[in-house]
Parts: sequence; C-alpha cells; structure tokens
Amino acid sequence: MEIIKTFKFLTIVLLAFFVVIYVVIVSYVYFNQVEMVFLGSKLPKDYKFDYQQKFEELNIKSFDGANLNGLLFKAENSKGLVFYLHGNAGTLETWGKIAKVYTNLGYDIFILDYRSFGKSEGEIENEEQLNKDISIAYKTVTKRYPENKVIIAGYSIGSGLATILASENNPKALILQSPYYSFTELSSTKVPFFPNFMKKFSLETYEYLPKVKAPIYIFHGMQDQLIPYENSVRLKELLKDKVHFYPLKNQEHSFMNENSDFQNQLKIILE
Repeated sequence: MEIIKTFKFLTIVLLAFFVVIYVVIVSYVYFNQVEMVFLGSKLPKDYKFDYQQKFEELNIKSFDGANLNGLLFKAENSKGLVFYLHGNAGTLETWGKIAKVYTNLGYDIFILDYRSFGKSEGEIENEEQLNKDISIAYKTVTKRYPENKVIIAGYSIGSGLATILASENNPKALILQSPYYSFTELSSTKVPFFPNFMKKFSLETYEYLPKVKAPIYIFHGMQDQLIPYENSVRLKELLKDKVHFYPLKNQEHSFMNENSDFQNQLKIILE
C-alpha cells in the first residue's frame, strides 16, 4: 500500500515538473516569437545607401507615427512599378541588390523595410500592425502610378503579406516567390508544441489567394528546405488555372532573383 502511495506521489511530481517545463518553454516562445519570425537588424539613421543605379529614398509615416523606410529604384522609360515585400532577414542594405533584375526589364521597384528593419522605426508586434504598415506604404507609393501598372511581389515571409495586400487592392499582377500555404501550419512544423491560438502571425495564404482578382504567378525552388516546394503545389491545386506555377530545378530557398530561369520567365511576365 505504501509503495502504491509513493508511486502515485512520484507520478504527480513528475507530471507537475513536465507541466512547469512546458509552461516555461511556451511562455518563452510566446514572448519571443516576433524575434523568431522576423530577424530584423538596424541601420544608423544617417546610413547612406550605395547603389549605382538611380533610386529615391522614401520615409513613410505609418498609422502610429513610425517612419517606414523604403527605396524606389527607377528604370529608364518605366512601364510601371513592382511593389516588393522581402523576406524575414536582411535590410535594404542588401535587398536593394535585386533591383537591377526588375529595372533592367523596364519596371521601377519599391522595396520596403518592415518596422525594426534597417532605418524603419518601431517594433513589430503582430500581423494586424504589419499589414497596416504595408497598406499605408502601398497607398503612398502608388499615388505615383496607375494601379493597373502596379505589380505586387513577395518573397518567403513577404509572400503571405503580399497576398493579403493584393486581395485588398487591384494590382496588375501578383508574384509570389517561395510562398507558404499557411504560416500557421508552417510554423507548427518548427515548434509543434506551441498552440496555434497563441501565435501572433497566421498569414493564411490559402485564405486570401482566392480573393485576388489579378493574375497570380508562383515560383518555388524544388530544393527549398525552409519552405517546402509542396506549399506552392497546394496553392496551385487550390486555384487551378488561375495560378501560373513555375517550379525551379536545383533552386534552394535563397537567391531566387539571381536564378536565370526565374529571370527568363519574369521577362515574359513583365513584357
């Protein structure tokens, strides 16, 4: 009898121990999830961007007064604008290098640094705040261009944000690079123990994509190990003929803009 009582006591103690450990880990992830998703890095306010091509630096005031920093690269005899939302790491110090891919094809390109990235002020708190920032930046920049000449593009984490933006506006086209079907689902493969209801970012691409009225072009590396290629296959199956899908052989997650097959297909799309 005494042995049974001891066993029960030890079982309860172990269960309590594991519950405490679980709560500690979940709490840590909850309070640090923004930094886990967005690997932002700062640039000094007086930082001078050094690009050889023509560009304009823009500071856009968001809904709460935070200044959002972006670069507008300009093509000769511009045909329109690519509004570009980059990945979850890096700043305009490096992302600006992709601009020539687009300006060489006759399109201006605006690249936004999310708040807390580069020279953009503030700190990212949740998805709603981020979408507000992007919407304000889009409305500000597109005052210079007819919307039927504006293409929204998003890479990696930016693909879900780009899809939401396109679903709420009327761009000429939407280009997605390495998109996820559902960020909620994708993040669950990284932290399976973390409850969905506690996540500050859901970014359900599959929910918003059917609301996009413009043509949709999806590119995905077949060797992508960060956001598996199957995510784009599922998005293609979701909308069938409305989506133009381009698998890229031997392409991993990064440096898609430098891929010659991507550039060749992009040329056809932009022309």
